[in-house]
Amino acid sequence: MSLTQVFLGLGSNIERETHLQAGLDALAAFLVDIRCSAVFESEPVGIKSGSFFNFVVSAYTDLPLMELDRRLKFIEADNGRYAPDRRGLPLDIDVLLYGELVGNFDGLVLPRAEILKNAFVLWPLSLIAPERVHPGVGKSFATLWAESQIDQVLAPVAFEWRGEQLTPSNLL
Repeated sequence: MSLTQVFLGLGSNIERETHLQAGLDALAAFLVDIRCSAVFESEPVGIKSGSFFNFVVSAYTDLPLMELDRRLKFIEADNGRYAPDRRGLPLDIDVLLYGELVGNFDGLVLPRAEILKNAFVLWPLSLIAPERVHPGVGKSFATLWAESQIDQVLAPVAFEWRGEQLTPSNLL
């Protein structure tokens, strides 16, 4: 079976390290060759809450798109995303890119619009896949980041997963 490269956006604003590490551990159970961008702290966009930790994951999967999305929703649920009494967002995992797919797939629009709107998505993508071309725009993520005029402040933060520092020291 062939593998498809996927890019996922992860974020949390409640027990951020705990939930993001749990999310990565769960992803490692069914994705291969996981690579993580640097982790950034950012102010919330579109909701009133505490600040977020966000980053992007590159990996490969043999799962069809909708099965991948279904599993991501289970991981979010396992981390309290849909709990009726939750305050904030324990874990958010979004499919940003699935191979070169462009379009609306049962309500899942790819590439995800947030790539071009949010610095906490575009900057990590430009770091993890600088030469990768946005399939809808036709420019590399490095170029899109360099040309972006997104007015959001991000702060790189130290973050470790499985003994590996995700944010390089030159960013800290």
